[in-house]
Amino acid sequence: MGSLGKVGIIGLSHVGAHVADVLLSHGTVEELRFCDKDTKLSRAQANDMLDAMAYYPRRARVIDCACDYEELAGCDVIVNAAGHVAASKTNRDAENLLTPAEVATFAPRIMAAGFKGVWVTIANPCDVVALELQKETGMEPRRIIGSGTALDSSRLRHALADATGYDPASVNAWMLGEHGFSEFACFSHAAIGCLTLGEVEAQSGTKLDRAAIEEQATHGGYITMQGKCCTEYSVSRAAAQIVEAVLGDTKLVTPVSTLVEDVYGVSGIYSSLPCVIGAEGVEQVFVPALSEDEIEKWHATCDHIATNVAAFEASKA
Repeated sequence: MGSLGKVGIIGLSHVGAHVADVLLSHGTVEELRFCDKDTKLSRAQANDMLDAMAYYPRRARVIDCACDYEELAGCDVIVNAAGHVAASKTNRDAENLLTPAEVATFAPRIMAAGFKGVWVTIANPCDVVALELQKETGMEPRRIIGSGTALDSSRLRHALADATGYDPASVNAWMLGEHGFSEFACFSHAAIGCLTLGEVEAQSGTKLDRAAIEEQATHGGYITMQGKCCTEYSVSRAAAQIVEAVLGDTKLVTPVSTLVEDVYGVSGIYSSLPCVIGAEGVEQVFVPALSEDEIEKWHATCDHIATNVAAFEASKA
């Protein structure tokens, strides 16, 4: 990890607070700045973490900025976790006309105050929010990173580990496209250790139900949602890994939502692809050689994102 950084977090409910806790637990920040419309909440979260500072590996400053978004301008990374989670109990699309609109309440103010860092946005629908953030800030698209299918890919590894019995750490498999129900598993590039899934099946005698595994990865988050009305541990660790890749300039390769430019004929939306994450944000986008079936799924998921973008744009008219 490189030099310590300053991170701002907008939205201090479940996910935003857990991102802060992960960063403090890893000792990768020197300063956290909190903003939330619920000023009592942001103050409470800051105070709680300061109370816990003796238990973190490194002392860091935690500053409650309430609704003074301009105070985030000096941060290296800003995490956007501001959303309407209660609306998405069964589908992230339910936030489509609500959460992207929040961007206009804080992004222009932060940009006017001189922010030049990198945004990592978690709020749903992630791809629509990322695109709106890019429009509202006018920043280079590579500096707007949606957490995208980084989380869903962890769910895919969970599903494959369940199906095979192998350690999830030995599984390398990614979901691509929308962070939502139209996403798809890129099975053509999945591996366990250095073996393809086909090789594992042939040598272990295990037959993998790919459709069931993809279904578990796509909808698994809603098992969590139904039980506690939010997801928090998994998404916060996915987001924190992205933040740490920017702060440490680690060149992490992971699936995140980025502006798509002529990928199998698709352009102009945010969608998840394998990306290199470093100090400048998304420093390179890799385009995997997809199977014909996966190309169809890529077009379908991007069409769904485009439909959501159009619906949100129409709501502003």
